[in-house]
Amino acid sequence: MLPLRPKPPRTFLRHLLLKPTTLFLTLSSPISHPQTSTPHHLLPTLSQIRNSSSSGRWKLRQSSDPYTREAKVLQLKSRAAFKLLQLDNKYNLFRRCKTVVDLGFAPGSWSQVAIERVGTNGTVVGIDILPAQPPRGVSTFQGNFLDKGVQRMVKEFLLEDQERKRQRREEEESSIEEGEEEKEDVVRERKSYIDLEREAVAGREEKEKEEKDESQDKKKKSMRVVDIVLSDMSEPWPQTYGFTIKSLSNPYFRMMNTSGIAIKDHAGSMDLCHAALSFASDTLKPGGHFVCKFYQGSEDKDFEKILKKMFQRVHREKPDSSRSESKETFFVALKRKGDVTLEDVEESAEL
Repeated sequence: MLPLRPKPPRTFLRHLLLKPTTLFLTLSSPISHPQTSTPHHLLPTLSQIRNSSSSGRWKLRQSSDPYTREAKVLQLKSRAAFKLLQLDNKYNLFRRCKTVVDLGFAPGSWSQVAIERVGTNGTVVGIDILPAQPPRGVSTFQGNFLDKGVQRMVKEFLLEDQERKRQRREEEESSIEEGEEEKEDVVRERKSYIDLEREAVAGREEKEKEEKDESQDKKKKSMRVVDIVLSDMSEPWPQTYGFTIKSLSNPYFRMMNTSGIAIKDHAGSMDLCHAALSFASDTLKPGGHFVCKFYQGSEDKDFEKILKKMFQRVHREKPDSSRSESKETFFVALKRKGDVTLEDVEESAEL
């Protein structure tokens, strides 16, 4: 004899008989939870998921990197400061009271090292397309360095700074001379008005002759007021989003990242090196130094030949602080030759 099947509860039968459509709708309609549902436009995309995984790997690499930890301890802007410190320790690039131009200075670690080495009486000027808080004592320009207008503003600032330094030195020398004259109590005989007028006329004539004899080369030499030109620039990524963003705190440019395409990164870095060398050709003093970052490839040997014609010594360096998997390398060109310019080298190469 089979066991009897237990009867369902009366409440369930009453619910089924009185409201048959309720059960059907409940079983056929999709289950929704209004409190935990996420709008479709807020769900993460595949690219965001990939970026989050790559950012996780980047954070893991940063946390295990000794230079990153040391940079935090020393309150440096980034670990890139150790690259310039190691280059300076090997080649003695910096001197006190010198003028340094840092191309692509953001976030400011190289400028931080430079201002510490040249001292308060020195000058450090940084240029970058990215907005960044400059280190104390560093003058900066935010703009695209490849723009001729930006380069012109930087050159004008350098000339004004050089004029301010010259006036400061003259004031200090005049104050010292006045103090010595007061101590010696010597009465100096002043020249007469006629003698002063004759000297002024003679000086004016000589000055006019000098202005007529001056060539374009001498005008260019007056721009050579910089002791060191540093370039840590990289090619910016093309803009693909953020066209409506007007805030300077959200720039779409990424000057410190690579695309992952070796040929593209190499070609872009060599173009920037050539632009930096052109600026150095106009502003660098005889005996000045030039340091630029590039990514290795087929064109770097030709660029090295140009550097060897303009500088007495040229070295390729990959500091220990540079990651082993990175293809970045640095040209260190020391002691610029006096009268050789980039235009002269390119013209000789064409002939």
